[in-house]
Amino acid sequence: MAEKNNTLTDTNFNFPGQKNVYKGKVREVYNINDEQLVMIATDRLSAFDVVMPKGIPYKGQILNQIATKMMAATEDLVPNWLTATPDPNVAVGHLCEPFKVEMVIRGYMSGHAAREYKAGRRLLCGVPMPDGMRENDAFPEPIITPATKAEQGDHDEDISRKDILKRGIVSEEDYLVLEDYTRKLFQRGSEIASSRGLILVDTKYEFGKTKDGKIVLIDEIHTPDSSRYFYAEGYEERQAKGELQKQLSKEFVRQWLISNNFQGLEGQTVPFMSDAYIETVSERYIELYENITGEKFVKADVSNIQERIERNILDFLK
Repeated sequence: MAEKNNTLTDTNFNFPGQKNVYKGKVREVYNINDEQLVMIATDRLSAFDVVMPKGIPYKGQILNQIATKMMAATEDLVPNWLTATPDPNVAVGHLCEPFKVEMVIRGYMSGHAAREYKAGRRLLCGVPMPDGMRENDAFPEPIITPATKAEQGDHDEDISRKDILKRGIVSEEDYLVLEDYTRKLFQRGSEIASSRGLILVDTKYEFGKTKDGKIVLIDEIHTPDSSRYFYAEGYEERQAKGELQKQLSKEFVRQWLISNNFQGLEGQTVPFMSDAYIETVSERYIELYENITGEKFVKADVSNIQERIERNILDFLK
């Protein structure tokens, strides 16, 4: 398969009016004339805040298309930054000043919350977790457990609402809006997931402020990289038997890494990912896309992915 190596792991474009480019773990964001942002979703895979050595075919397209569909499905509730999608891997929108917190919301005790719980902690980001819970049980109601956004490479850190306000990271007035938007988006995301036979377990949202001071949703929303999904069918039975839940998220990659002695800790090296394993990860992402959106995934032409993206963005900027 020729497409195996044809993944997008880096871009180095120079667009008319380009001011600068920010390279995140997965996305690369080009600032055009301090007016609009061109966000390119690469095929890079990040886990435990470490970017894996190989790209995953179609991953960037999948993330971008889920995020843009979900923004369209929630724009009646919460305004977002998006204005156009000129390429399967590209989103264009308003220039925003991002808030330096990620709004994480959890409906179930899974992943990081479950690891903290197992370690005996009953407070997560200042929010109490009830005694007597089992991994993957639903919380009595969703809890918001924010994280400070990592500057390049550092780990995201849990932070309480109290500390966010005390340190002046976000004003109280703005923070109340972020909380309100987070709950509304999670409610809608849960309804969408439920209609597709899925459970939205937890997710994170990022917000920014436009030049005219409006708070908008930015970045990705309800993607497998930012969210965890379970299959609804059989959920209760698996919980009753104490079995692992069947899930759709990046967690399967994390579990594979953990089983190969990697959690992003000092001195650990990323295990080798064979082409066959990369292929299965790509297939899982496609399965995810189809489950989350309820639509068949259409593979974009990846014979020359860089050229395709550059051409589509240049045509759009004209």
